[in-house]
Amino acid sequence: MIISLKNKKALVGGASQGLGKAIASQLAASGASVTIMARNEEKLKAVVDEMPKNEGQKHQYIVVDFSDFEHYKIRLYDYFKTNTVDILINNTNGPKAGTVLEKTDDDYLAAFNMIFQTVQFTTSLAIPHMKENGFGKIINLTSRTVREPADNLALSNTIRAAVVTWGKTLSRDVAKYNITVNNILTGNFDTERLKQLFELQAATKNISPKEVLNKAKTEIPMLRLGRPEEMANLVTFLASEQASYITGATIPIDGGLLKSI
Repeated sequence: MIISLKNKKALVGGASQGLGKAIASQLAASGASVTIMARNEEKLKAVVDEMPKNEGQKHQYIVVDFSDFEHYKIRLYDYFKTNTVDILINNTNGPKAGTVLEKTDDDYLAAFNMIFQTVQFTTSLAIPHMKENGFGKIINLTSRTVREPADNLALSNTIRAAVVTWGKTLSRDVAKYNITVNNILTGNFDTERLKQLFELQAATKNISPKEVLNKAKTEIPMLRLGRPEEMANLVTFLASEQASYITGATIPIDGGLLKSI
């Protein structure tokens, strides 16, 4: 199977490193013109410079802060004044770890704005062109904790579940326009974000981050962390014509970690 995204335009969130960066690179390698978003301009520039580029492709970036929703809306409004998107990868920052009893009303509101509102808002700006063009791919990166909540991740467990049910509902509304909407439940991937979470766990349990990592690996049937490029391959397939009849799906990619069906 050869996947070509030539003449397609993609917008990828959280793409200065980790999963977002890998996804942006693979979409570009498949022929798409890619716009990436994150808050670190220096990293964004480096990623754009590294992305594959052939004739007709144009890559660019937007400096945004997902934790500042009002600022985010301004930046995205400006972008969509002169740009359209065929492929939208909704990938946001993760909120700070903590238990339900530790989190305040303000914490939940901030997490809702960062994880849900940015996704809903960006999608609302992308859909008009997709409807007019009769083609669109919306892919929401969420977490395996939507199905099996993780201790100490109260905010992520809660708000990412809203993204999944919203995505499923949206998929039914836009299917007639040949727009697909799918959710991905992300497992443990070898990224900076996961390292930070492991360091927090290690500090809480008074053990080393390496011990946390080794224990996490033993709980994964494949006995290893995922590689970012493995996520990128799945996303690129879902963004292609080859996945034209897949919509409303919630797909785990976790090395078999989830025990639920």
